[in-house]
Amino acid sequence: MNKKRLLFPALLLIAIAVFAEESITTLRPNQAITEEAEPPSMANVVNTDIRQERNYPMQPPVIPHKIRNYQVDLNTNKCMSCHSRERTQASQAPMVSVTHFMDRDGNFRAEISPRRYFCLQCHVTQTDSTPMGKNQFKDMYEVIETNKN
Repeated sequence: MNKKRLLFPALLLIAIAVFAEESITTLRPNQAITEEAEPPSMANVVNTDIRQERNYPMQPPVIPHKIRNYQVDLNTNKCMSCHSRERTQASQAPMVSVTHFMDRDGNFRAEISPRRYFCLQCHVTQTDSTPMGKNQFKDMYEVIETNKN
């Protein structure tokens, strides 16, 4: 009796899997689920060193250069080799914002705050890829101004 109880659900799952493979629409059109897809090539990182315009107030600046193999861990932060107070004159890179020196209590520190140490939490590189869809972002202030009129 126990064998029959176990056999029926197993057969049912196999039947569902066979049916599903033939009828599911996937994000990989014209390709079976069981086939290995060729991944699209990675987009190139924009490497112009030109500051990018921000899309909204308080947006973290994007990184306008390659950062592959930059070490950012508990012992080393490669970003600070150009963006620290001491290095900006020689590197001509913008210094990190003074907000990066504030601790969680609002006190200014001599060094980067630990909560702002890992740059890639907020800052990202840009690629030369085409957008997947149209950007419909509207700045909150833009919406307020439109509704006033």
